[in-house]
Amino acid sequence: MRAIVVDPAAASGVGFAEAPEPEPGPGQVLIDVRHTSLNSAEPFLAGVLEPGTVLGFDATGIVVAAAADGSGPPVGSRVVSYADHGGWARLRAVDSIDVAVVPDSIELGVAATLPVAAGTALRALRQAGPVAGLRVLVTGASGGVGTFAVQLAKISGAHVIASVGAVERGAGLRELGADEVVVGLDDIDRPVDLVIDQVGGSALVRAYALLAEGGSVQSVGWASGQAAVFPVASTLGRRQPISLVSVYNGGGLTDRGKHFRILLDLMEAGRLRPAIGWRGSWERVGEAVSALAGRTLAGKAVLDLG
Repeated sequence: MRAIVVDPAAASGVGFAEAPEPEPGPGQVLIDVRHTSLNSAEPFLAGVLEPGTVLGFDATGIVVAAAADGSGPPVGSRVVSYADHGGWARLRAVDSIDVAVVPDSIELGVAATLPVAAGTALRALRQAGPVAGLRVLVTGASGGVGTFAVQLAKISGAHVIASVGAVERGAGLRELGADEVVVGLDDIDRPVDLVIDQVGGSALVRAYALLAEGGSVQSVGWASGQAAVFPVASTLGRRQPISLVSVYNGGGLTDRGKHFRILLDLMEAGRLRPAIGWRGSWERVGEAVSALAGRTLAGKAVLDLG
């Protein structure tokens, strides 16, 4: 089958090749992939994994073989799926637990934005606990996870502060639910209760210092590529403990299907929508990867397999 694989000779780090068709296990469904989306980890992985590895976390499509053990949706179902690899190919075998049926009212290309980006934002908020009435800061708010985090925090009743790297990156965030849009963090003059951080580095240090007593940082990403150097004793002396917690949304989780259904219900109700900054044929994957790596992409990039 045709697939997008790690290709060190390509400028983008990925290229097309013929790959073996997957052989689903007894608890897996086989999906005819129609759409996939890009995440920041995939260009990174293209630089460290073996050549020929099929990349791709997110994929939507049609079930062409049901799971032999009876789990998962039947043949013909429109589904969204997650796995640690294999989404950038014509066929994907994926665990039934990591698949959810997509309502007919939701276009499959739109649903392809959900697994990593929206799933990570939802997991960060659920891990942090109830946020109604709290001040929630989202750093890197114009990205895939950020645009979903802004919406989900607002839906949860929070006062949402969206931080971006430049004025133009803030376009559309108020429409998604942000109460405030700021460039950087210097203009935030009141403590925040929760930070969903995707930037790392000095931004993480500054965001940690903004936390109110008992607040937390949910560390989602490290887009800056910079070390976070905390001043001596800056993590000491709080009356109520504050925390810095990693958000893991990769393989091995058992609640992903439940999260998919929450997100799909919100999308079907018109309360959640992806910010898609780039969409095109998977033949143009190099262009999409360059936009993502060059930080010219706002929101998500979607590849259509045709």
